[in-house]
Amino acid sequence: MSSIAASSTAGGGSNSIRRYTVADGISRTDDGYKSRSQNDPNSSSVSWADTSIVGSGLVADSDATLMSSSTTQSAKTILKKSHEGEWHGDHGDTPVRMKWRTYLYVACAALNSCQMGYDMGATTAAAPKIQSDFGLTNVQLELFVGSLNFCAIFGSLCSHFVSDRCGRRAAFIVAAVGFVAGIVIMISSQQYGILMLGRVFVGLGVGFALALDPVYISEISPAAHRGELVTWSEIGINIGIVLGFMSDLFFNGENDGKAWRGMFAVGLIMPMLLIFLVCIVMPESPRWLVSKDRSDDALNVLRKVYPEDYEVLGVLEDIRLNVRRDLVADRQFGWDLIFYPTPAVKRMLIVGVGVAICQQAVGIDAIQYFLVYILDQSGVDSDTKKAWILSGLGLVKLFFVIVASRLFDTKGRRPLMFLSCAGMIVALTFLSMNFYFTPNTWFAVFSLALYLAAFSLGMGPGAWLIPAEVFPTGIRAKAMSVATFMNRVTATVMSSTFLSTANAMSWAGFFSLLTLVVIIVATFLYIYLPETNGHSLEDMTVFFAEITGDREILRYEMEVATMAERSSSVSTPQPYSLTASSSISDSRRYRSFRGSTSTGGRDSSSVVAASTVGQIV
Repeated sequence: MSSIAASSTAGGGSNSIRRYTVADGISRTDDGYKSRSQNDPNSSSVSWADTSIVGSGLVADSDATLMSSSTTQSAKTILKKSHEGEWHGDHGDTPVRMKWRTYLYVACAALNSCQMGYDMGATTAAAPKIQSDFGLTNVQLELFVGSLNFCAIFGSLCSHFVSDRCGRRAAFIVAAVGFVAGIVIMISSQQYGILMLGRVFVGLGVGFALALDPVYISEISPAAHRGELVTWSEIGINIGIVLGFMSDLFFNGENDGKAWRGMFAVGLIMPMLLIFLVCIVMPESPRWLVSKDRSDDALNVLRKVYPEDYEVLGVLEDIRLNVRRDLVADRQFGWDLIFYPTPAVKRMLIVGVGVAICQQAVGIDAIQYFLVYILDQSGVDSDTKKAWILSGLGLVKLFFVIVASRLFDTKGRRPLMFLSCAGMIVALTFLSMNFYFTPNTWFAVFSLALYLAAFSLGMGPGAWLIPAEVFPTGIRAKAMSVATFMNRVTATVMSSTFLSTANAMSWAGFFSLLTLVVIIVATFLYIYLPETNGHSLEDMTVFFAEITGDREILRYEMEVATMAERSSSVSTPQPYSLTASSSISDSRRYRSFRGSTSTGGRDSSSVVAASTVGQIV
């Protein structure tokens, strides 16, 4: 178990070593609250603001001051684990009651995810009809399908710029307009080039939704319920996929051109409804309002989300603190810690980015987009039967996503990820055998259902949950962007080569290849994936520092916290901007930070931060 040894001066001037572990509940992300051990609820609790460890070498006095500044309310003894890898505690002694408005706001955001899922599901059902209507080759169809993931990369990157500059609500409108424009262009197209142009706009909308929805939900939700509500985005995607699959039933019997256009046209309903809800119902994110120095507006939003008698000033102060820390991390180091990582950060990137790549390497997008072709090769010749089977497979996937959202916090990440890989290996082996011998329709359907269920039970949600839990606060946003980028690139490659590869290798050979890939993925996870359940971001930082022998990441985290506290005392019209003395260029600050362990070669801030970090044992 990760541990930190803090040296303290005992009576008579002798030095003693006091060890703190994860079981002590030590974590700066607790924001000064006391937490109890997961294994022993009756064990003694320790907080970073505890006077018994301030000055002991475990935590800096300035960091303790920073923590206590936002915890004027009484401390809570139990904190709720979220799906973002942090321990979140709300202010006050009583549990936070959810208001109907909060559910409404989260449901509105999840509608965007539902639209994204609908387009994916409709593409699966409509792909053969589009190929027949336009007379496309397999390569042209693969480009049409894969272009969605490719364009989503740029939509995701643009989402951060628009949402940070113009606000989350404006970003929702841009995403909805992208969906509407893309769908209108697609259903009115008579040429392949125009069809692809519409697909570009839809892909940009998908990228916006992929990046925006979880962020807005996490920022609008009370901390104690954040983990549960963030999963609404994933559930919304899968509800949309089911609806997209079912759309084939409503246009069954129509000619191919009319059928696929009608299926996509139904997708206009949700983005147009979302635009209305954004303008009339949804409030702006309180975090974004605080970042723009609109604290009064942020306070009004928090009062809508939290119960009437709840003390929201402490929540507002927590948001201010987190905004300062993110700004300090960005100003001090920028992308340097990603492009020139220390050994601990490199290991984090291997785990976080690797898991994101693995999610698509197992073939989920390729199989899901071309389910109709797999069913056709399995002997399902009736369009009506295909539509019903698609709907049933979508419901299976949705059910196990909901089950996984409950199991991840109780059974742990590693067991579910390995169970997921094992299930996919069995399912893909069955599919390979089915095509090697005489194809059996219902055996193929059973194998596909097993594959989708196994994927949804672990690899599906876990690939987004685990990266968010291994990256420390200072590099988390940038590292998650890298993970998302690589996930979409892998999805583009897999979905753009599925039919060509399957036809070249045979379907039995292709599924055998995918089985081998999942075995490699399982081996990678066994070697590199730590168990993150029950551990805070700080605990995971210490873990990676220990296994790599790298203390630099701890000094980095402490320096960010120290500089954030220092900037909070500066009186300026922009309360979160840095002092002039701290505006050192990213590269110079980072090179001094990565200097040798001796004091030579590091600036005074790094030396102060390093002196406050306890010895790793």
